[in-house]
Amino acid sequence: MRIAKTALSITLSASALLYGSNTLADTQILTSIKPLELLVRAVATDDMHTTTLVPPGSSPHNYSMTPSKRRALESADVIFWVGPEMETFLTRLLTGSEFGERSVALMSSDVESTEEDHDHAHHDDHEEHHEHEAHDEHEAHHEQEEQVTHDDHGHGHDHGDGEDPHIWVDPQMAITMAESIRDALAQLDGADQTTLDRNLEKFKASVARKEEQIRKQLEPLKDISLFAYHSAFTPFGEHYNLNVEGVLTLNPELSPGARHIAEVQETLRSANHPCLLTEPQFNRQWWHSVTEGLDVTFSTWDPLATDIAATANGYEAFQQSIADAVLKCLPENAEH
Repeated sequence: MRIAKTALSITLSASALLYGSNTLADTQILTSIKPLELLVRAVATDDMHTTTLVPPGSSPHNYSMTPSKRRALESADVIFWVGPEMETFLTRLLTGSEFGERSVALMSSDVESTEEDHDHAHHDDHEEHHEHEAHDEHEAHHEQEEQVTHDDHGHGHDHGDGEDPHIWVDPQMAITMAESIRDALAQLDGADQTTLDRNLEKFKASVARKEEQIRKQLEPLKDISLFAYHSAFTPFGEHYNLNVEGVLTLNPELSPGARHIAEVQETLRSANHPCLLTEPQFNRQWWHSVTEGLDVTFSTWDPLATDIAATANGYEAFQQSIADAVLKCLPENAEH
């Protein structure tokens, strides 16, 4: 199973979860992105308060910390994030001495190596920080020129060489993340472990029902050639055995080079009913020009669940929203 290749790690110690003298009713849970909040809401008890760090419509790929968000970190008793491969802007903070013991990384990563990189490359000096970003942009642009989409099935991305970090879009991975969330919350002083366990089992059952429903819905798409804007869609596509023929960009913050555009166009020409799945967080200008004159259909999905209500049933609604977007790729539902 794919799940065996991704080890989830809990870095939260029991002593850290007893942080301060707060009662359970005052527990403040902070998640880095909205999809993680959906998972926490599914597992947490009613007297736990959950908020999200990255605001709706913003991308965790390029988010910049503000003073108010820094205060949110300071007031949180527990902080859930995917990990250094995803929310790079949080790595220095959540692996450091101030917040490290209160943070739970839901995806394993070589944290020590990442911390070492930041010790050498990340400084508080504002000008040097921007110089570092400029260097990253230059390197990413070089990678963009070298990208090939045909037959890569989305494995190339700009988050490193390991497992794709967009793990929450895979329902099986979401269950494993929910288990880690339950384990962390159960360590809180006075936590209602019986209710946490019951909520987790209810979540597992509801995800299984939704997964079965979605598999039936997506059966007509087995011959449709799907192209994702970037690698966020890949875990969902692989889980449901969809025909994901390519990922159009390694770095969604940068426009692709001329050679890459030519490769994309050639791949789209040879595809069967090609459909491009775009995302609302990123500039759409370049793919409009890339696909001009080609018989390509489009659909938009949102990996950050911006419009999904943050409730105990929110994750199932999120999964259905992805399936609904993919179903728009069918010829009878397609938008050109």
